[in-house]
Amino acid sequence: MGAANVIPGVSGGTIAFITGIYEKLINSIKAFDLTALKLLAKFKFKALFEHINFWFLLPLFLGIGASIFSLAKLLEFLFCNYEVLTMAFFFGLILASVYLVGKQVNKWNATAIIMLLLGLAIAIGVSFLKPASANDGFLWVFICGVVAISSMILPGLSGSYVLLLMGNYLLVMSAVSSINIKVLIPLALGCGVGLIAFSWILSYIFKKFKDGTIGLLTGFVLGSLAIIWPWKNTNYVSNANNEIVDKNGEVLSTSEVCLDGIVLGYERYLPTINAEILFPIVLIIIGAIAVIAIDKFGAAKPKKS
Repeated sequence: MGAANVIPGVSGGTIAFITGIYEKLINSIKAFDLTALKLLAKFKFKALFEHINFWFLLPLFLGIGASIFSLAKLLEFLFCNYEVLTMAFFFGLILASVYLVGKQVNKWNATAIIMLLLGLAIAIGVSFLKPASANDGFLWVFICGVVAISSMILPGLSGSYVLLLMGNYLLVMSAVSSINIKVLIPLALGCGVGLIAFSWILSYIFKKFKDGTIGLLTGFVLGSLAIIWPWKNTNYVSNANNEIVDKNGEVLSTSEVCLDGIVLGYERYLPTINAEILFPIVLIIIGAIAVIAIDKFGAAKPKKS
């Protein structure tokens, strides 16, 4: 989940869903409520740990945190230098996830199909939104944390891509790799507030409208393929001489564009059929096989998830 969450277009919620821990995760986060605060105030730690499912959440969040901090720099490098190949792998991962999420629907009735189409339309619409400029203000970073974490636990909606749209993806990745407290504190506060609040909403709709909800999530996952389509050209803000500039108007070198360029949007295109397309296709297949393997592993150990 940690590795997925740092790639724009890939949702950690999708990984949680196909490994069979999604509802357990949502209900465990939801347990951070008034009862948990009362148990904490009375120092009843054993009862508190049972209430919040601590021994499930601890290894999960340790794994997510370790993955984010260890992979942030690597994925930043791969994203900037091998974007097509990186996105091809995750495209295959998400492609296989469409089926794995969709098969969780008990009955594909009219409601579930309508919700699938709605989720598909929303995800595709998000993929064509214009990214904002970077902003390291405390309140904006806090809001980014709230919105991004809510997206991260929704299968098919990428918190990293939402950060990209809000202008702060590279700011956050840089803050993680350099331990920039000024950015990480408001981000963490926003993530905490958003995670607990949104888990209540998700838990409720899962109980009341399970098939319709999973239909919507399947649409999100399917529509997210437009976000991580590997073959696209990125348009950046440039000056009168067509030189790419940063937020201060300074001309950027080729190596600086990925990190400091201001994204205006993307132009997607179909790749030319030649030898160069072979490796990305292989990576798409590897990504699909990887996610099917994850599904088989999760199905083999449902009681330990």
